[in-house]
Amino acid sequence: MSRTPIAAATAQRIRKDAQNRCGYCLSPQHLVMARLEIEHIVPRAKGGSDDESNLWLACPLCNRHKSDKTHAPDPESGALTPLFNPRTQNWFEHFRWSDDGLHIIGLTATGRATVAALRLSDDPDAVLVRGFWVVAGWHPPKA
Repeated sequence: MSRTPIAAATAQRIRKDAQNRCGYCLSPQHLVMARLEIEHIVPRAKGGSDDESNLWLACPLCNRHKSDKTHAPDPESGALTPLFNPRTQNWFEHFRWSDDGLHIIGLTATGRATVAALRLSDDPDAVLVRGFWVVAGWHPPKA
């Protein structure tokens, strides 16, 4: 089954609205070696549409870890919790950077579930690269 590609104008608006950075780890396009991807907040596999309101920008690592997930257990309570929605929720209300700038810490049930499900703080490649960005003075990103 072939999929209709996202229209170029739609992709351009999403990149602008997302400030050209991943909605989950905030990695900016100019530092990521791969093209940031247009991802489905509610995956097609779970009934999500190609409507612009269901699309956002994600780095390949976050998008791969997210896969078709919409919910994950909150590691603190064990309750199944909706993942963070970068289109409608404020990143800094759900997450913060560790003091060394390497790890993302979930502040809410949604934040904790998203950190665990997307491996935002324990993917070794992401942590290694962030370390270089910290040394260069490029990380962590501000609001």
